[in-house]
Parts: sequence; structure tokens; C-alpha cells
Amino acid sequence: MTTIEKSVDVRVPVRTAYNQWTQFESFPYFMEGVDRVIQLDDRRLHWETTIAGAHREFDTEITEQHPDERVAWHTVEGPSHGGVVTFHRLDEHSTRVSLQMEYEPDTLTEKAGAALGIVGGRISGDLQRFKQYIEEQGHETGAWRGEIDAPPQTPVPHPPPPDHDPGQHDPAVMDDQPIFPGMPGPVNPWIRP
Repeated sequence: MTTIEKSVDVRVPVRTAYNQWTQFESFPYFMEGVDRVIQLDDRRLHWETTIAGAHREFDTEITEQHPDERVAWHTVEGPSHGGVVTFHRLDEHSTRVSLQMEYEPDTLTEKAGAALGIVGGRISGDLQRFKQYIEEQGHETGAWRGEIDAPPQTPVPHPPPPDHDPGQHDPAVMDDQPIFPGMPGPVNPWIRP
């Protein structure tokens, strides 16, 4: 898995930056290689991309969304990737947009691109174009401010506790351990041979 982390500071309030980001169908205006995004419902998006001449279509699912804070997603079919974009208020008129993404390069070209940092450069470019896009407008083109909570974590099963405290010694059981270090066991030091 390859992880990329990038951020950009934009000169708009956090609400404006967040609202514009939730207009997923506007992504082709500032994301290189994204031809079309269709919002299927509150959670699911269909993507059409052309990168290095290869056309791909895939669906993603929003796994967590909290207004003015974060949007997290992962693919449900197609190339394996996921990530989160977070919004941090710097002051009344500025926001830091941070993106963390993990993906699994499929082809030899994608693996080479990951090794050379090409994907990271593309994401930096996308964030810079988002900055230009929202700052030139000065306002969002729409907003979706619904909440999507992260799925609950499945607890890791633990073995049942033992019937007795393993720290307590049962005198009826002879251990294979010596009573005194350096002596072979089991030995009772109070009995002479």
C-alpha cells in the first residue's frame, strides 16, 4: 500500500472550503485525469478517469462525513484506494485542506509512478487547482452538509479468562522449575538426599 499526505492553505472560511469539496461532481474542474463524477446517493460516487491514456470507471463509498471537519472514502469496486480529506480552520478567512490517501498500484506503470512520486505530484497539483478554483469564486457552488458516521469497530475477541489466577501457586502441583536458581528442579531444599 502506498500512502500520500498533502495539504494546501486556501483563503476562504472553513465552511466555504468544506461546502465546495462536497460538490463532488465539480472535481473534474480541478482534478487532473478525472473526467466525470456522478453522485449516486448520499454515500456512493461513480468515477470516470483517464490517466496515462487508460480509461477506468469505479465506485467509491463515503465512510465518514462531518461538516467542516472531514470526508473519508474507500473504493467498493475497481482500483483499491481510500483516504480522508480534513478541513482545519486557520483563522476566520483561511483553511488548511489536508488529504491523506492510500492506494495499491496495480500495473507496472502505476508502481513506477508511485516509486517516482508522480501520484503525489498529481495530488499536490489537484489541491493547488482546488485552491485557485475556490479562491477565484470566493464562494461555494453548493453544499451537502449531511452527517455520515464511521462504521463501528468490531472488537477483537479475547480468550475467556482462566478459572484461577495464574499468579497463585497450587502446592499440589509440582513445577518443572527449580525452587532456587542454579539448582535442578523439582527440588525441595529442606529434604537432604
